[in-house]
Amino acid sequence: MASLSGKTALITGALGTIGRALVARFQQEGASAIALDLPGLDGEAVLSGASGNVRYCGCDLGDLVETEQTVGKLAQDVGGIDILINNAAFITNRPHEDYTIAEYEKEIRINSSAAFVVSRVCSAHMKEVRSGKIICLTSLTLNGQWDGFVPYVASKGAMYGLVKSLARELGRHGVNVNGISPGAVLSDAEWKLFGDRREAYHRWILDHQCLKRRIEAVDVANLAVFLSSPQADLISGQNISCDGGW
Repeated sequence: MASLSGKTALITGALGTIGRALVARFQQEGASAIALDLPGLDGEAVLSGASGNVRYCGCDLGDLVETEQTVGKLAQDVGGIDILINNAAFITNRPHEDYTIAEYEKEIRINSSAAFVVSRVCSAHMKEVRSGKIICLTSLTLNGQWDGFVPYVASKGAMYGLVKSLARELGRHGVNVNGISPGAVLSDAEWKLFGDRREAYHRWILDHQCLKRRIEAVDVANLAVFLSSPQADLISGQNISCDGGW
């Protein structure tokens, strides 16, 4: 029997490289997946190869009021969310002095403020049934070895704080909250960020990792499935790295 049979998992940022892997793995484990990403994207087409029960919903996480309303309706429609994966993230790379205040705030809002809103909505049902799993994706960049990602790293630091504080508040209601800190995952975003510098970046990553294989999205998804399973019922308030060892 699949380990998550009968559970409903909400995955934000579901059309990105990690998001698609998360949708696929949760379906393989028997969960019904709600895939959330930007409106206007052809989510049904992107996820057309999904093998199980998946529902796509467009939502702009930059609009926190819309996000709260959309997720609230989704949760009501399906009778509550059992597993929440706060995966959505917006990432840019340039010196900190080149960011406007509005650009900085946008990255914080999408990457961490939206996770607070979605977690608050979904945890209401989890508290009622005294069961639930919330996973927030933080980042290897919190190790301080990366230049040009100030808004992104700040937002992921906020996600780490969200994990620690929500785990304390929700633990008494039987809800687990954990973070996953992915390393440098092979992804669409990597191509966009580094372009013709990608080969040098690839070599730099492998030089720094203990394990000399690039991390793939499914590696992160496998850890998320484990943390969402009964085998992880006594794990909470942790930020677990999946980074090949740094």
